[in-house]
Order: sequence, then C-alpha cells, then structure tokens
Amino acid sequence: MLRGEAPPEGSGERRARLVWSGRLLVRRLPVLLIVGGVAFGVGTPAGYTAAPFFSAAPLVAAPLFALRGTALTALAAVFGEIWVVLYRGGAAQDHGESATEVAMVLAVALSALGINRLVRSADVRPASLRDVSAAAQRAVLPTPPERLAGLAIAARYVGARAADRSGGDLYAVQETPHGVRLLVGDVRGKGLDAVRTAVIVIGAFREAAEQERTLEAVAGRLERALRREGGRRDGVEQTEGFTTAVLAEIPANGPSVLRVLNRGHPSPLLLTPDGGLRELLPGAPAPPLGLGEMAHRPDRPDETFFPAGALLLFFTDGVTGARDLLGRYYNPSGKLRGCRFPGPDVLVDTVVEDVARHTGGASADDMALLAVQRPMGV
Repeated sequence: MLRGEAPPEGSGERRARLVWSGRLLVRRLPVLLIVGGVAFGVGTPAGYTAAPFFSAAPLVAAPLFALRGTALTALAAVFGEIWVVLYRGGAAQDHGESATEVAMVLAVALSALGINRLVRSADVRPASLRDVSAAAQRAVLPTPPERLAGLAIAARYVGARAADRSGGDLYAVQETPHGVRLLVGDVRGKGLDAVRTAVIVIGAFREAAEQERTLEAVAGRLERALRREGGRRDGVEQTEGFTTAVLAEIPANGPSVLRVLNRGHPSPLLLTPDGGLRELLPGAPAPPLGLGEMAHRPDRPDETFFPAGALLLFFTDGVTGARDLLGRYYNPSGKLRGCRFPGPDVLVDTVVEDVARHTGGASADDMALLAVQRPMGV
C-alpha cells in the first residue's frame, strides 16, 4: 500500500476493505465499550450494572495494544465504573454492591495488564522470522558516516512488531564525483524476499551513483536492475514487483542546490532554521521503480534551494502510515512545522519517538528515516 493511505484498489479490493475496516473496528472496541458503559449507567435504573462493559474493555485491549494502551484503557474503565457509581448515588444502590462492582472492574483491569505482558512475551518467542528479517535489514543498511562532504547525516531503521511486516525499507548515502547522492526507498512486499530486493537496489545505486552523470540516469539503472530481478521470479512478483524511491543529489560545486527525483515515494521535508517547513512535492507524479513503462514522460528531477542550516528529512511510508487507536494517520508535516532541531540525529530520534507515542508503541510497519543538514557556512 503506497503512502499508507486507503485500502488497496484492484483485485481483492472488497476483501481488503472489509479486513481493514474490521481491524479498525476491533481497535476501537475498548473505547466503544467504555462509552457504552457510561451511557448504560446513565440511562438505566440503579438495579442494572454497567460493570460488564467496563470489565470487557481492558480485556479486549490486552491482546491488541501495547502496555501503555492497555494501562490507559484499564484506568479509563475503573474511573468510568467509579463515576457511574457516584452518579447514581449511594442511596439508590447498596454500598456493598457498589464496592463489589468497582472491585471487580479493578481486578479485571489488573488481570488485563498481566494478560498483556503474557501476550507480548509470547509474541517475542515465535518472532524468529522477524528477528532474521530485521537483522538482515540492518546488515543491508549500515550506519552512514556522521559527516560527509561537509554535510551532517543521520539515519534510523525501526523494524515492525509483526513478523510479516518487516523488511524492504532501504536507504543509502554516497559521496560521488557528482556530489553527495542519496536514496530512500521501500520494496513492495515484506520479509526476506524484500530484503533481497533491497540489496539489489542498493547495490545498483552505489554503482550507478559513481558512474552516471545525472539522477535520471541513476534511476534508469535502478529500473533495469529491478526488471532483471523480476525476470528471475514467478507469479505476481514478476509483473508487480516494484520499489517506491526518492533520489536526491547535492552537487559538489553547488551545495546550496538540491535535486530530487521522486518515483512514487512519500515526499521529503525541508526544515529551515527559522522553523519553516516545506514538503518537496514532485513537479509531476511518476510511477515506482520497476513500473517505468507506465510513465507518461521521462524522469525529470526537481531543483530547489538548500539553505545553510536547513535539514532535509526522508522517510518511508511506515511513518506516514502509522495509525493511532482511532485510526488517524501520523502527519510528520503537522508535527514538525515550527520546530527547530540542532542536528539530523535529534530530528530522526524525535520522529521515531513521536511515531511510537502516536501508535501506542505498536508499530504496524517498519520504517526508515534519513536526515541531512547543510551546516552554517557550508
């Protein structure tokens, strides 16, 4: 799914939409149960108890959310039950019965926290595939140098919690005779097959970045490498294998210039020293690498001013596709606008931490981030 937007179109669209909608409804169920418990407590006589609603909410949350989300649900359930008891008043209901209901909800809430810990620890044991994919991914993505050709650089890769969602995100930075060239991309699919394709893309980029005069030519080399790889595979990977990518170039003879070539990837962000932010949208849309035959025009990079002190942030759709408990997507532009960062390492760490807070710690997809700063006076 590109850019983490809507459920996929095309074949299987209805099934994908149903699955997506079902997952979203299940994640919202704890909130609905607490709201339902409050409504039931307000709208029914004192002889009816809302405790089953409040007890069910943390139990549903336990296998779905991280510890933080489960704890917040448990607290909301307990306080919801207490509020209903106080709202109804002690005279209309036996005090002993009220205390028993509150104690029951509290006991269930504490049990839900224990269940959450058990589920999470059990989730670690069968995750060997995820561990292998993540280890292979980190081997493919070595940490770039902190400084390259006068530029400050930082990168982060964060693996997904689910084993079948890990692998495929990539980045590369290279100093070449033509300037510093960068690549951030996301291979279609997940797992070890995606890691293998990422190796091919990065290898082709490192060779082409040294040899080709233009970003267009570099993209052409990556396109051909993916087509060769697709020819060796069977089934859908042969015809629908692709990689979203954004390539960038900071010329050696003009460090204040930035060229960006976007092939179906989330647009990078340019953060200026005064807190301004600009999304570097492509002048015209282009298909991902591997689907070049669908393009309506030749590749043409966009050129922009890269001021001293500015930060350039690249990321994969694991960032923009991150959703909170209500299904809302993470918006890096809205979060970062007006912020100032002393360097690229602080920027990428801030985004990683903010995405974790947004999702409650349960990242559904892996993500890669790369930040570059042109220091003052360079």
